[in-house]
Amino acid sequence: MLDHLYIKKLAAGAGFDLCGIAPCRHLAENEERFRAWLNSGYQSSLGYMERNAEKRFDARRLVEGARTAVVCAVSYKNRVGEGYPPEHRTKVASYACTEDYHTTVRAMLAGMLDALRKVSPALRGRAFVDTAPLAEKQLAVEAGLGWIGRQSLLVTPQYGSYVLLGELILTEEADRYDTPFEGSRCGTCRSCIDNCPTGAVTAGRTIDTGRCISCRTIEREQPGETDLHGWIFGCDACQSCCPWNRRAPQHRNAAFDPVFDPLAMDAGAWLGMDEAAFEALCGRTPLTRSGLDRIRRNVRE
Repeated sequence: MLDHLYIKKLAAGAGFDLCGIAPCRHLAENEERFRAWLNSGYQSSLGYMERNAEKRFDARRLVEGARTAVVCAVSYKNRVGEGYPPEHRTKVASYACTEDYHTTVRAMLAGMLDALRKVSPALRGRAFVDTAPLAEKQLAVEAGLGWIGRQSLLVTPQYGSYVLLGELILTEEADRYDTPFEGSRCGTCRSCIDNCPTGAVTAGRTIDTGRCISCRTIEREQPGETDLHGWIFGCDACQSCCPWNRRAPQHRNAAFDPVFDPLAMDAGAWLGMDEAAFEALCGRTPLTRSGLDRIRRNVRE
């Protein structure tokens, strides 16, 4: 049986700010809401969201014999997350100014899994970082880390929504599980809805990805034109306005220090960049997912 205190000690030692533990089960209500979202067509060009829905809401379908979900969160809030001046027209989402979190968080989880296997050699499990059909935000609620905000993101009382998630799905039970987070602490606040420049934040704490600037600048390109409102990669509009994010502290884990400052860069800096310069500046960041050519196109829109 897994020692919950040892798991949380490992998470803190790995550099995570939060850790919660939940039993693996079928999240039936979440799956029902997700299928309704799909039926509304809000996935737009994100066709991959339509695949493996039955796995997404039951981790036991991803890891045979799964019993326990360890959900870890790390703050990445930096000064870019406070918002840009109104005149700034080459905005980059704050998470994308750091080294690619997929690599960083996966390494943090791998260290935890190795340590757990040393004390429990029969343990099997997998680490997940936003690359498999796993309802990680819902699992985070189950593990007591926070609630789903109106902008569809996990909001934590300590760090707001500026957190990155990673999970360990393990085949042994824990000696204690955390209590799921009950309710919402958004109150009557509608800042994320009112501040989304394209109206992508919809009812039911969901996103219309066809209107979402983050999706329009990163995911498979869609037909039609959309005013990007100065965003060239991602969008923080629904986060920088959130009261929980405004009061959240800056990140503590140095692995999430920004590697470049988009506030110091204008359209000329991006348009005048060649591939070598782009690789030197952004080669370790998520911006490589779009590539320089697409970022240039976004700058010109």
